[in-house]
Amino acid sequence: MKVAIFGQNYSDNTYNCVTTLLNFLEKKQSKIVIEKEFFKALQLPEKSQTLGTFTQLDKSFDLLISIGGDGTILRAVTYVRDYNIPIVGINTGRLGFLATIQTNEIENALSEIFNKNYKISKRSLLSVTIDAKNKELEEINFALNEIAVSRKNTTSMITVETHLNGEYLTSYWADGLIISTPTGSTGYSLSCGGPVITPEANNLVLTPIAPHNLNARPLVIPDDTEITLNVDGREDQFLLSLDSRIVTLPNSVTITVKVANFKINMVELITESFLDTLRKKMLWGEDRRN
Repeated sequence: MKVAIFGQNYSDNTYNCVTTLLNFLEKKQSKIVIEKEFFKALQLPEKSQTLGTFTQLDKSFDLLISIGGDGTILRAVTYVRDYNIPIVGINTGRLGFLATIQTNEIENALSEIFNKNYKISKRSLLSVTIDAKNKELEEINFALNEIAVSRKNTTSMITVETHLNGEYLTSYWADGLIISTPTGSTGYSLSCGGPVITPEANNLVLTPIAPHNLNARPLVIPDDTEITLNVDGREDQFLLSLDSRIVTLPNSVTITVKVANFKINMVELITESFLDTLRKKMLWGEDRRN
């Protein structure tokens, strides 16, 4: 099996996690390739002759292992793109809706994966285009969790004129607007009052960020909807975020958001379903009165 390993932050916990992971994969005689910058941070001179490094992936990989939190997986998606490489996350971060394998479960979880005791959860992504040239968006224009517009260097709210399939919906007067996938519904959107949507649902959710009008509520829409946004405000620019990546755009641009034409394959262990993860992370049932 050809395995890619990706991480962003280095710590003692990360080092111990990687050591356990490498020992397991070497026993399985896997071909191991580590993202170049992460490999440098790990400082593994004794492994330099046996491990490869990557700056880009291709379809020859059988699995990508992300070491970190959910944010690390979101960054890993930019490498996987549309190559259909399954992704599994080892959680050295905090919450972990996507990175569900705990550091003390690495060997058991990977044994299950090597024995094919898992299923693939296909996750929708969003793609964004604008009616102007922008190098950053030309290189990577997709997001797994959400695409959001928000105010930049101002305390004033912005107006986000929103159309769905060409039909006017409303103009949100708020700090911004989140367009979330089902995967992203447990992230930024949730913290702004949005609903939780199960991964297999064919929906998106529009969630305003701190709206001035309290009647502005999250809206669930079909995922075949094309969303068009125009932003106005006291500043000439606003921020467009694609998961953890941020682009500054002028108010003059029109943004079009729709579901991307490919999906990401997330590894889901048979013993760790989305509902199991949701119940644990949301602490449902922890209150003895329930």
